Amino acid sequence: MSLTVLVDYDSGNLHSAQKAFERMAREAGTGTVVVSSEPDVVARADRIVLPGDGAFPACRAALIRHTGLFEAVDEAVTRRAVPFLGICIGMQMLATRGLEFEPTPGFGWIGGEVVRITPADPALKVPHMGWNDLVIDTPHPVLDGVATGDHAYFVHSYHFVVETPAERLAHADYAGEITAIVGRDNIVGTQFHPEKSQRTGLRLIANFLAWKP
Repeated sequence: MSLTVLVDYDSGNLHSAQKAFERMAREAGTGTVVVSSEPDVVARADRIVLPGDGAFPACRAALIRHTGLFEAVDEAVTRRAVPFLGICIGMQMLATRGLEFEPTPGFGWIGGEVVRITPADPALKVPHMGWNDLVIDTPHPVLDGVATGDHAYFVHSYHFVVETPAERLAHADYAGEITAIVGRDNIVGTQFHPEKSQRTGLRLIANFLAWKP
């Protein structure tokens, strides 16, 4: 039976994400979902989800503090091509580096930098918080049934500027384009929280659980 592991590295409340993934796995019959901080459990995963709340440097440091955890994720994703989904800061850490507070190396799995949102309209506040429409840039199996105009829930002050345009799967407009979804090969990431994005988010989660890159 397929095993999806939500990686727990003390960087946010995983309760709502766990419930959403468990619900969609149950409805679609796509296996078991567990939350774990154990490298050996991650090593057995058929799919890996890396959430993250807070600031890029703090999340990166928290992940490294869990001995062997990032190494297990890296081995699974880059060597065995296990399907991977990063959420919020978990998506941002895919970048070459983040520039929140201080330059911090990311995983380097998708080239680019995480930079502060600078809306062209000074009346718009940062953080970018609340519901916003998605604009689909690049078709992808994880976006099956998700269309331009569908809503997602965002809470962030920084966003991922990718080096390769084809690796930006979707964006949102906030007086300027804000990266919403990135992806390549067996890796995808969402800046928004799919577990809080109602129909759009649940559809994306179900697609990820069935995805065979």
